Amino acid sequence: MSQACSAPAALNAAPRPIRVFVAEDHQITLWGLTRLIDSSSGMEVVGTASSRTELLNHDAAASADVILLDLDLAGEDTGASLGSLRQRCPGRVLVLTGSDDIAKHRAAVMKGARGVVHKSEPAETILRAIAKVNEGQIWLHRALLGEVMGLLTDGNPAALSRPADPDARRIASLTPREREIVVTMVGRAGAKQLAVADELGMSEHTLRNHLTTIYSKLNVRGRLELHVYASAHGLGAATRGAVEA
Repeated sequence: MSQACSAPAALNAAPRPIRVFVAEDHQITLWGLTRLIDSSSGMEVVGTASSRTELLNHDAAASADVILLDLDLAGEDTGASLGSLRQRCPGRVLVLTGSDDIAKHRAAVMKGARGVVHKSEPAETILRAIAKVNEGQIWLHRALLGEVMGLLTDGNPAALSRPADPDARRIASLTPREREIVVTMVGRAGAKQLAVADELGMSEHTLRNHLTTIYSKLNVRGRLELHVYASAHGLGAATRGAVEA
């Protein structure tokens, strides 16, 4: 009697999921992130922490592939503990933050974080950032990536304390949503503001509020200057989202 040949068990085994440790002190956000990651194919949450002390002493953090880290845990700056965290935990650190403080983002990357993703990003973007950082890639917005690479490749030790290019600093201060608005405004240069708002899924009043903030950050006056500035600095579709390296 003939017997069917079975494939080696290793070939049938599913790949091990990405082990994610989440450090977040807002319980609703923590709950949402845990549900998001656990419901995603190929990822699982192996532990959580809501304070810096808990993070640095949690056994699961030491075995995680990716540590999703809020820079502010219960009022404590976790960025200052990145050195200690990296010594104890071999996993890659991805900063998840609601802060728009580019100086803090830059400092976190210089201390070893592999990426920065804003909490306002869509769920799919956060999951993609986790996957890419796990693969060893960098997840940063283009302006911040260029600035950080400049600091890393500059042989002058004083480079870290040197002021960044003003335009790069202004562009890097935009939130992901604001960058999306700029891209859409450039792409729909001749469209009425209401039509742009509809495309962005927001009211015209909300769009005006966003534009007021964007104009202030980029030091431009009105839609025409925004279009000129964005076109001159490459703030088109190619700069939308994060850069993988």
